[in-house]
Amino acid sequence: MADSNFIDYVKLYCRAGNGGAGSVHLRREKYIPKGGPDGGNGGRGGNIILRGNAQMWTLIHLKYQKHVIAENGEGGSGGLKDGKDGKDIILEVPLGTVAKDAETGEVLLEILDDGQKAILAKGGRGGLGNNNFKSPTNRTPRYAQPGEEGVEGWFILELKIMADVGLVGFPNAGKSTLVSTLSAAKPKIADYAFTTLEPSLGIVRYRDERSFVIADIPGIIEGAHEGKGLGLRFLRHIERNSMLLFMVPADSDDIARDYKILLNELKLYNPELLDKDRILAISKSDMLDEELRREISKHLPRKVPHIFISSVTGYNITELKDMLWNTLNS
Repeated sequence: MADSNFIDYVKLYCRAGNGGAGSVHLRREKYIPKGGPDGGNGGRGGNIILRGNAQMWTLIHLKYQKHVIAENGEGGSGGLKDGKDGKDIILEVPLGTVAKDAETGEVLLEILDDGQKAILAKGGRGGLGNNNFKSPTNRTPRYAQPGEEGVEGWFILELKIMADVGLVGFPNAGKSTLVSTLSAAKPKIADYAFTTLEPSLGIVRYRDERSFVIADIPGIIEGAHEGKGLGLRFLRHIERNSMLLFMVPADSDDIARDYKILLNELKLYNPELLDKDRILAISKSDMLDEELRREISKHLPRKVPHIFISSVTGYNITELKDMLWNTLNS
């Protein structure tokens, strides 16, 4: 993964700008010896802002940007001149990015829409100049407010892939082959476990120029919710999918058992994942005859729609598209 362009986790130190100090100034002109206070306000410190960008799919551009520091606001000055606000820093992030407090783990914000902006670290307010404190009893105040400090600290940005359909299965279940068959995506494919080391997206063209997005999630193993294998690193990507397509190969020793293991890993990671619609696809079914398919069907979960497919021969691929589309739009 060292050479991969797919980065879905970064830790950043962010420091928003401090507010500028208010000015203590008394108006002094040739014919106005007692002009009164005219100190201006300090400028606001710069914010650090996240902005959603639908054209981005990775956080790699932030991987080596460990420190993000915004400008301080300028101090106010005489003549009621307010200080200039500090310049904001805008960090472009892919849709599905979640920002957390690195110390507490608290979720601070989520970026879900293209162009959506949210302040990650807020700049400090500028201090008020002495002009704001004049009163009938104090006509020449000789004090002003200092600027507030901006927010600073360590933040974690995590990316959760957003797609209509998420593929769930053990390593080497044929998920990447299916994505390449359904779409124009070209994921790395080989006959060994953990060929896929990063999620990939494919756009599936459907009837009448319609389409939906399918995500190839790297293989899950038993114990993934505890961090085994690729574990927690990729389970979070499943959270964003509208529905789940479970894949178990036809050469499995026990298809129903493997499905239950996959379902249990999702439940232990996040029980809410079980509320999503799901379909069970038995891949590599070109090695089965009709009699074997009927026999296997007897032992599959009755409440979950299933379909036998083969990405190599194209068997039931059109029917699978129909099932996915109808489920997404039901």
